[in-house]
Amino acid sequence: MAASAHDTNNVGTAVADARELRAMPSLADASLRREPPPTARGIRTRDGLVAAARQVFERDGYLDARLTDITSAARCSIGTFYTYFASKEEIFHAVLESAEDDMLHPGFGPHLDPETSPYGVIAATNRAYLEAYQRNAKLMMLLEQVATIDPRIREARLRRSRAFIERNARGIARMQQQGLVDATLDPYQTALALSAMVSFTAYHTYCLEDNPVSADELADHLTTLWTNALRLDKHSEHADK
Repeated sequence: MAASAHDTNNVGTAVADARELRAMPSLADASLRREPPPTARGIRTRDGLVAAARQVFERDGYLDARLTDITSAARCSIGTFYTYFASKEEIFHAVLESAEDDMLHPGFGPHLDPETSPYGVIAATNRAYLEAYQRNAKLMMLLEQVATIDPRIREARLRRSRAFIERNARGIARMQQQGLVDATLDPYQTALALSAMVSFTAYHTYCLEDNPVSADELADHLTTLWTNALRLDKHSEHADK
C-alpha cells in the first residue's frame, strides 16, 4: 500500500479505516479555501471553472497554463474568474480539493468483507490505490511539477506522506503483535520502504510508460512483494480468530 510520495493518494494498509482516511492532511491549502457560492448558479459557474482549470493544467502544465485559457475553456470572462478565485494558485488548490475524494480516498473499505484476511486486505487496497492513480495520472504528474515550485504543496505532500506511512506502520505493528509477520522488522522503516515502492511504481507506470500494465496485474505483483517482505503467509488469518 502506497504512501503519499506521489499522491496524492494513496490508500492502503492491512488495517485500513475510513475514519483515519478522512482525517488525513489535505493537499489543498485550507487558507485558500473560500465559502461556497450562495446560489446554485454560482456553484455551477465555480465548478465549471475548476473543471476547466484541471483540463488546462493537465494539458499545458502549471507554469504554461494561462487564466485566459481557463476562462475560455469555461466559457466565461476574466471578471467572472476573479469573482471566485484570486489567482492561478488558488484555483489549482481548488482543483486538488475537488479531486481528493477520488485521488486520495478510493473508498475500498465498505466493499471488503470483515472476514477478509490480511493478505486480501493488502491486495484490495493496493488495487484501489492503483486504479485511482491511473484515473488521475495526469493530475499526479502535474502535482510532481508544482511541488518543485510551491513550498506549500511540497510541505502538504510531506505531511500527508508521513501520515500514511505512520498509519501503515501501526498496521504492521499490530500484525507483528498477532504473530502474523516478521517481528524483527522496524514498522516505520518497513512502511516507508514498501509505501515508497508502491507510489513510485505507480508514478513510473502511469505517468511515464507508454503502454502501462493494468492495475490488477500491477497490484498482484506489488502485493506479492509487500507480503513477501513482511513474511506474511497468503492464507494466514487474524491470530485472534
